[in-house]
Amino acid sequence: MRSLMNILRLGRKELWSLARDPMLLLLIVYVFTASVYTAATAMPETLHNAPIGIVDEDQSPLSARIVSAFYPPYFTRPKIITRSEMDSGMDNGEFTFALNIPPDFQSDVLAGRQPEIQLNIDATRMSQAFTGNGYIQQIVMDEINEFMNRNRAATDLPAKLSLRSRFNPTLEQSWFGSVAEIINSVAMLAIILTGAALIREREHGTIEHLLVMPVTPAEIMISKILSMGLVVLLASALSLFFVVRGLLQVPTQGSIVLFMAGAALCIFAMTSFGIYMATLARSMPQFGLLLMLTLMPLQMLSGGMTPRESMPEFVQDVMLLAPTTHFVTIGQAILFRGAGLDVVWTSFLALLIIGCVLFALSLSRFRKTISQMA
Repeated sequence: MRSLMNILRLGRKELWSLARDPMLLLLIVYVFTASVYTAATAMPETLHNAPIGIVDEDQSPLSARIVSAFYPPYFTRPKIITRSEMDSGMDNGEFTFALNIPPDFQSDVLAGRQPEIQLNIDATRMSQAFTGNGYIQQIVMDEINEFMNRNRAATDLPAKLSLRSRFNPTLEQSWFGSVAEIINSVAMLAIILTGAALIREREHGTIEHLLVMPVTPAEIMISKILSMGLVVLLASALSLFFVVRGLLQVPTQGSIVLFMAGAALCIFAMTSFGIYMATLARSMPQFGLLLMLTLMPLQMLSGGMTPRESMPEFVQDVMLLAPTTHFVTIGQAILFRGAGLDVVWTSFLALLIIGCVLFALSLSRFRKTISQMA
């Protein structure tokens, strides 16, 4: 009971210290509001409102059909330009695509001479350039074939492919981006807040005050983990309800309580890791450098940004030791596919084991650091 009271008092002290740090408070608010909203809405779809300019030197019914075939939401309304405007427009970034229909194009098509249409692409816009290239080729060829066949009738095929998109029927980018950002933010802030709490004690000299008090290193460490973990857990829950489900109107399929339980395990592991990193760093700048070296690989290789199956097998095996990998699996399975505990229990168990190992390592390192300071 005495240890529990010590942990509660120390945890309350950590919360008061956080409340007096406006920059960390601003970071928490930004990460779970503006950052989530930006990740969901600022990232464009595969091809969305791509600007296109068309040089129509033929001025024929066929060229008019091709021009009218480009419309939103994939492309903006085509801008009819001249050859000189095409080069300057591409140089100034006005167009992602510039289509040049040569003179006598329709007559050459009818005569079977196989004329060429020039398509210029701004390849600096990689995602839209790659996808839009195929879209434009398909659109132009469809219009030419329909013009030659004198009708728009669909070709009868011996079989049809019926597509069904599960879990995200309309392929909305915001559904994936918002949830993935919350998952990444939980791991990031869990490390930052606990690491900053410990380094702040060392920089202000209050860690020496704690050493002369009747508290143990384990109580000091647990208080920081519980207090900072509670802040991250509460902020992620509010972001999920008010930003993701409220503002962005993203439906969640599974149990929110089960997801928050997985988030609590991930926070336990990442806060322990944050304490370990803070014992290695002597100042906040050093802690920031360590954070860059560890957080980016954890986020990029955990499966939140790209599928783990597309990575080398060695990387997949190594990342099984990272708590973020299992948290991404839990988050996607529960929130996207509505999975229950019977599906994700192995990831829960892995998170618990990894968290206990990280806690033991951090506590051992923290005790050594405390003894050296004493």
